[in-house]
Amino acid sequence: MISLPRDRMDQLVKRFDMLEAQMAAGPDADAYVKMASEYSELQDIAGKIRELFKAEGELADLEAMVADKSTDAEMRSLAEADLPDVEKRIEALRQDLQILLLPKDAADERNAILEIRAGTGGDEAAIFAGDLFRMYERYAANQGWRMELMSASDGDAGGYKEIIASVSGKGVFAKLKFESGVHRVQRVPATEAQGRIHTSAATVAVMPEAEEVDIEIKPEDIRIDTTRASSSGGQHANTTETAVRILHIPTGIIVVQAEKSQHQNRARAMQVLRARLYDLERSRADQERSDARKLQVGSGDRSERIRTYNFPQGRVTDHRINLTLYKLDRVIEGELDELIDALVADHQSKLLAAEGL
Repeated sequence: MISLPRDRMDQLVKRFDMLEAQMAAGPDADAYVKMASEYSELQDIAGKIRELFKAEGELADLEAMVADKSTDAEMRSLAEADLPDVEKRIEALRQDLQILLLPKDAADERNAILEIRAGTGGDEAAIFAGDLFRMYERYAANQGWRMELMSASDGDAGGYKEIIASVSGKGVFAKLKFESGVHRVQRVPATEAQGRIHTSAATVAVMPEAEEVDIEIKPEDIRIDTTRASSSGGQHANTTETAVRILHIPTGIIVVQAEKSQHQNRARAMQVLRARLYDLERSRADQERSDARKLQVGSGDRSERIRTYNFPQGRVTDHRINLTLYKLDRVIEGELDELIDALVADHQSKLLAAEGL
């Protein structure tokens, strides 16, 4: 039987009830917004806890009825018949609460910055980077998310040397965060006359979008250069004469934006820089935690090969959880739910083990 922290569950329900009472009392607008946010976060878990407590009460009543010698035979028979269903319902509720009570990643509900860069493999790597971007575009559309292109550097034979986009919607980072790493493709390039299979790669980075309050960027820590942008044309040809390049001196991080307007370039470059710095801080904190508690899916290192897309065999393999699916055509069309759900489940099982649950 699953063991759950009863004291913590009692406290969560009391907190939920208190918020409900305070909101009904008509607080000022700012206080109401804060309360409503916490109320929304607690609503699901408080509801599940109440369901569990109610079911446990039903179970206790049924067991007492069965144990009571004065209960008539027909009532005892009905109670005995109901017991398995109630026990099954309690076990399902406890499993749900196990997950809901796990430590939350504060960034899970944030929007994300998605960066894809061609790796080894020349032109084929850039083409593959384009395939990955379209895969995530379709997945985002299926999730009801909004994806907005921030910058792109076209590949010489198609695809992208680098492409950056923002993804906004409900639970974006919670699902996309497991996509960070090296994605490898094995296929016969269109330009290969001999029909030989080539291996190339692209690197994906998914970072939670950071607000100004999350990361302080001091004016003296950055150098902003404005240069004349050039473009070879293509789907996302640059149309501005002034590209913006920001160097973050303490970390050496460089962000370049060369899209439609200098003002927009500067704002977007700062947005990407904040996300990279925030991600750097999170990575440091994760590393410190993982030294003591092994909670990561894989190592989390973006140099690690996480997934292989093998076109001749029609398979995709996620190496972190040893999952192989023979539906590459559907995955590359954006059907990522099975892969992402499996990664989330694996991560949750590691958290459960670490919590001793």
